Amino acid sequence: MARGKLFVALAGLMIMGGLLAGNGMAARAGVDVLEIPSGGISAIIDPGATKAANDEARKPGDAKEEEETYHKVMANVASALNIRSEANGDSEVVGMLYKDCGGTILERADGWTKIQSGNVIGWANDEYLLFDEEAKELAGSVGKLIAYMNDVLRIRKGPSKDAEVWGVLPKGEMAEVLTTEEDDWICIDYNGENGYVLSEYVTLDFLIDTAETMEEIKARKEAEEEAKREAQRHVNYGEYTTDADTTLLLAALIQCEAGGESYEGKVAVGAVVMNRVRSSAYPDTIHGVIYASGQFTPAMSGKLNRVYESGNISDECIRAAEDALSGTSPVGDLTHFRRNNGREGLVIGHHVFY
Repeated sequence: MARGKLFVALAGLMIMGGLLAGNGMAARAGVDVLEIPSGGISAIIDPGATKAANDEARKPGDAKEEEETYHKVMANVASALNIRSEANGDSEVVGMLYKDCGGTILERADGWTKIQSGNVIGWANDEYLLFDEEAKELAGSVGKLIAYMNDVLRIRKGPSKDAEVWGVLPKGEMAEVLTTEEDDWICIDYNGENGYVLSEYVTLDFLIDTAETMEEIKARKEAEEEAKREAQRHVNYGEYTTDADTTLLLAALIQCEAGGESYEGKVAVGAVVMNRVRSSAYPDTIHGVIYASGQFTPAMSGKLNRVYESGNISDECIRAAEDALSGTSPVGDLTHFRRNNGREGLVIGHHVFY
């Protein structure tokens, strides 16, 4: 998860026989699809990376996907590298590929590789790229398996139609996948709890972050500057000075990501945001970090905005945001977290920080 990066589908992993019918799909057999109006979100997909998946759906781990994996590269840099219009160091810079970002190989020549990453197509110096097994290993470490809801779905507490219902996710909503081991069911992260959806009603994509064009970089920086200019009410919390609205934005993110966690777990999520603000590898504002493309799933799906605009933010999440702003960090200088899936790192509640 790095500055201003766009998510990209490494491979369109479609389950249960492939893509479901389009936007107007009706409920089947009266199962967990709800026939109520719902809004969707725009597809966040690298248009070049999923062509093979659209041609032929396949399950994770089959030979064809393994073969395609070797056509991916990952950035091998501490911060970012230039993507150029030609295969030489004097040509125009057309974009930036950040740490932990990847792309699809289009062509190779004389120590340079032409890649597509997000909306960027250009040449990168091989010295700063990882290929083959190294690229595959890094992608598996930093990427996420995401489930897109193809209809309005009930989220159940167990892999059964008879299990209790946690709640409902609208069509187009995304959620991080935890496991795909249950027959006919996908286990997702639902507000910090294990939730289950029928696999035939979701589409899976394995996503990694991608590059930015120079135009996208310019637009992002202008938006960050505008956010700074609009800040009018300032409160000093010790190590970081911000306005009250931004404090509530951080609290809303904490509620979305760690609403069901302990107080320490809530502060830890806020601390990750602040560690990124202080790091030169990320935007230097809270707004910039939270809304950097491809970083926080609630920000991508629109859930964060809904919680923030509702004002329905718990006092504990607000206090956790204030503690994080004051410099409190239960996770040191760590800048990443995800649901605990056995990855090495600092475990607090249901999250692992690294």
